Amino acid sequence: MFISKLWRLGAQASKGLSKAPLTIPSRRSFFPIVQNDSLDASSRKLFSTTNSQEENEDKQKISVTFFDKDGEQEIKVLIGMSMLEATHENDIELKGACEGSLACSTCHVIVMDVEQYNKLEDPTDEENDMLDLAFGLTETSRLWCQVIAKPELDGLRLALPAATRNFAVDGYKPKPH
Repeated sequence: MFISKLWRLGAQASKGLSKAPLTIPSRRSFFPIVQNDSLDASSRKLFSTTNSQEENEDKQKISVTFFDKDGEQEIKVLIGMSMLEATHENDIELKGACEGSLACSTCHVIVMDVEQYNKLEDPTDEENDMLDLAFGLTETSRLWCQVIAKPELDGLRLALPAATRNFAVDGYKPKPH
């Protein structure tokens, strides 16, 4: 009964339509080719591979220095990238066992200068909970997976803790029983 009513409504609605045959437009009308002649030569420089592009990339990176038991290592970090990702790309021994999901404290670092620490966004409650589990916690400790590179952090200096709760990173080798 419902279907027949629906069919009658459709039939009444179609009475008002013209009797012209149904035509399907060609593909070309759906996907028109657009030619943009408004691009002049000066705008094409954006796609060149000259030194100016390399300079722009360097401006989009910040410098971060890590101090650990082996000395210091300076890395360049892309703006907007997680600092944990940057350390992994540069082969710095910072574990990050939970891969940045805020479920561990193995990416614990210590910001060496209070002024630089104050430039970081405040840690969330979840980060503070994980920091409570970190070995060698200080007033300027952070989880590196929660910090995103931004221009004002250029020149950041960090110390890796002397030890962690992760025996594999600390070099502990268990003795067989």
